[in-house]
Amino acid sequence: MSQLNLPGAETVVKTAKTYARDLAERTLATAVVAAGGVAIAAGPGDMFHASFWETMAAAGIAAGGTLIKGMLARAFGTRNSASLAKGV
Repeated sequence: MSQLNLPGAETVVKTAKTYARDLAERTLATAVVAAGGVAIAAGPGDMFHASFWETMAAAGIAAGGTLIKGMLARAFGTRNSASLAKGV
């Protein structure tokens, strides 16, 4: 069977090291964006007493931040990866 070559397509070979780097970056980025979302939605002084809607707003802000980070990673990192880490 012949191999199909698509122009412009990048293939990233995943290894345990690239997986760990990708997972660490995504976990840290999610924690930072979620903390920012809570701080914006509920306010830093009231973040431990957030209402239901403030909590939902924080989740929405975190999701939006993660989406923007993934789009920036595509623009500035590897084209077929949502990670900013090189080679992931």
